[in-house]
Amino acid sequence: MSLVLQGIVTGILTGGVYALMAAGLTLIFGVMDIINIAQGAFVILGAYLSYWLSVHLHIDLFLGLFITIPVMFVLGVILEWLLIRPLKRDRTQLSILVTYALAIIIEGLLYFFFSADNVKLFAWYTTQSIPVGPFYLPLIYLLAFALSVVLLAALYVLLYRTKFGRSVRATTQNRAAALLIGIDVERVAALTFGVGVALTAAGGMAYGATTPFTPNSHYDLISRLLVIIIFAGMGSLGGALIASVGMLVIENVTSLLWSPVWASTVFYVLLVIILLVRPQGLFGKFATRNQ
Repeated sequence: MSLVLQGIVTGILTGGVYALMAAGLTLIFGVMDIINIAQGAFVILGAYLSYWLSVHLHIDLFLGLFITIPVMFVLGVILEWLLIRPLKRDRTQLSILVTYALAIIIEGLLYFFFSADNVKLFAWYTTQSIPVGPFYLPLIYLLAFALSVVLLAALYVLLYRTKFGRSVRATTQNRAAALLIGIDVERVAALTFGVGVALTAAGGMAYGATTPFTPNSHYDLISRLLVIIIFAGMGSLGGALIASVGMLVIENVTSLLWSPVWASTVFYVLLVIILLVRPQGLFGKFATRNQ
């Protein structure tokens, strides 16, 4: 019983990190109607940036986020201007091809600069555990979960308590109407893409501190993130949080009670069931948007 309880707790903590990574992906889709296949590659890039700062400049992993988050934000804004904005027709379909190509480019650059060796981020707190009831939890899992909660709360404030957030939500609901009331939707899109990519800097650090990674780790990662946002409903931030935690808890408990081999399989079986029963996702709804 204690193993199951530990699996549930670990799933909740890990799910918080996945929610942080998925939030950027679903935010970008909600505002821009594009599917950013490169989101997983951005996460791995963020992990390698944290690794470089830690190894070469001896900057703490969490302090390094004050550098990597702005860097990734600027990178996201530039890439939106160069690669996404020119897509005027069939944006959703073409965005898959463009962002997939971007993911391959990022992977190639990471191989060139960092090699194919497994990497894991280290700090004094990545090897520590603390007692929680009858079992021990890695300290980094608790710190990563706390980081995710803080950043997701900040994202909520940005979206629901600021003028920019109102522009984002208006663009999400009806792009044509947002244009008519004077919202610069291209500026909103660029900043939104920047925010979505900036979140991967924190997600990458948390992911890299808990899981060994290589430049091609983004393939498994993006597949999981896509499952989460489809499970939740495309464009649903709250749904992404609930789906992330739920899916990771199910995966962990399956691994403990059944077999680690079947853990990921259950992940995708649930996706198929959801698509058959409720294609719009648990928290999504069918809607048509004016472009």
